[in-house]
Amino acid sequence: MTGRPAPAVLPPSLRARLGLVAALAALVVVALAVLYAGHSRPGRVDRWIIPPTADSVRPPWRYVALAVDFLGEPAGSAMVVVAAVTACLLLRRPRAAVLMVAGTGLAVGTATLLKHLVGRTIHGPDNLSYPSGHTAFLTALAFVAALLATDRLGLGRTAGTSLVLAATLLAGAAMGWAQVALGAHYPTDVLGGCCTALAVIPATAWLVDRIADRVADRLADAGPPPRR
Repeated sequence: MTGRPAPAVLPPSLRARLGLVAALAALVVVALAVLYAGHSRPGRVDRWIIPPTADSVRPPWRYVALAVDFLGEPAGSAMVVVAAVTACLLLRRPRAAVLMVAGTGLAVGTATLLKHLVGRTIHGPDNLSYPSGHTAFLTALAFVAALLATDRLGLGRTAGTSLVLAATLLAGAAMGWAQVALGAHYPTDVLGGCCTALAVIPATAWLVDRIADRVADRLADAGPPPRR
């Protein structure tokens, strides 16, 4: 008996599949980083999709893009994370609350580190672009939310994996569209940002579960406090 206070944030039935997804996503991130390191212009894939410009979309779609972009800005992301953490706590899922903060933070932090290592720029030497931190953030947030939904709905391996992938890809596509439409990133930047989150969140979720399990086991071994 371990006395665990909460279910795993990364369901055991999904670990193998999401671990494979994370490994493949990491390979994509590395491959794109090597391919576009030090570049300052769109690649062939980027030009095939759309040449990024500051006026790729006109109103009213530009307003939609700006609203989505705000979710990845410091103020917007803070508001979203606070709301998500509050929801996790109300649902009595403390591990998911921890993952919301740690997972999104690590995803954005990893993207920021990669930007300085890769050195790809857009619209000037001061604008590092690969990978997109905005896309990494929203993808990571959707990933954690989908894991929570999988747990709450009691979904199996196939349905749970499908939900997680659908949610993350939808979020990544939405933020990616906004970033490209506003001329802030190349299409391959947003792909790198999405894959960064896909690589980071499963590993972070596994770590959160492992630490929480160890803490719960130690508390169970210590037993209840003595009565006075």
